[in-house]
Amino acid sequence: MGMAGFGLCAYLVGAIPFGLLLARLKGVDIRNVGSGNIGATNVFRSVSKTLGILTFLADALKGWVPAWIFPRLAEGLTGVAVPDWLGLCYAALAIAGHTWPVYLKFKGGKGVATSAGALIGIAPAATGIGLLCWIVVFILSRYVSVASILAAVSVAGSAWFLYREEGLGLPVALTVLAALIVWRHKANIQRLRNGTEHRFDRKKSAAKQ
Repeated sequence: MGMAGFGLCAYLVGAIPFGLLLARLKGVDIRNVGSGNIGATNVFRSVSKTLGILTFLADALKGWVPAWIFPRLAEGLTGVAVPDWLGLCYAALAIAGHTWPVYLKFKGGKGVATSAGALIGIAPAATGIGLLCWIVVFILSRYVSVASILAAVSVAGSAWFLYREEGLGLPVALTVLAALIVWRHKANIQRLRNGTEHRFDRKKSAAKQ
C-alpha cells in the first residue's frame, strides 16, 4: 500500500501545471496564447524567457523526484526492498500526470521536460546522449519540436545498446516513451510538413531585445 501511495503521488506531482502557474504570474493564461501548450517552449516563446526556463526546470524536477527519490522513500518508510522497476513505474506515472493532468481535465503538455527529468533518475547515460542530440539538432534546425522528437528517438535507440544486458524492461519502456513523445508532437509534425512550424530565429530574437 505504501508503494501504491507513492505511485499516486507520482501522478499528482507530475500533473502540477507549472507552465500554467508561472505564466499566471504575468497575468497570462498560457492555454490562450501561442501554441496553447502548457509546456516550457510555449511559455518561453509567448510569455517570458526566464519563466520558460523555470518551467522547464520545474517540469524536469517533477519527473526526477518520482523516479529517483520516491523509490528510496518507499523503501525507507516500508522497510521492504523495492524492485528495480519501481523507479521506472513512478517515472511513467509522473509523465502520465503531465500529459493527462487531472487538474486540467486531462489536457496537458507533451512531456519532454518531465521525461528528461525522469530519465536522469533511471537512465542517465541514455539521457546524456539524448541531450546531446537535442542540442545539435536544435542548433542546426532551430526547431524545438524536431530536436525533441529526435532526442526521444536517440534515447530509445541508445537504451537498446546500453541497458539490454540488464533486461528488456528499460529499453522497451523507453521505446514506448519515445513513441508517446512523437505522437504528442503530431500537430508539430503536420505543421512541419505544411511549412508553418514555429522556428527560433536569432535575428528576430535580437530585434525584440
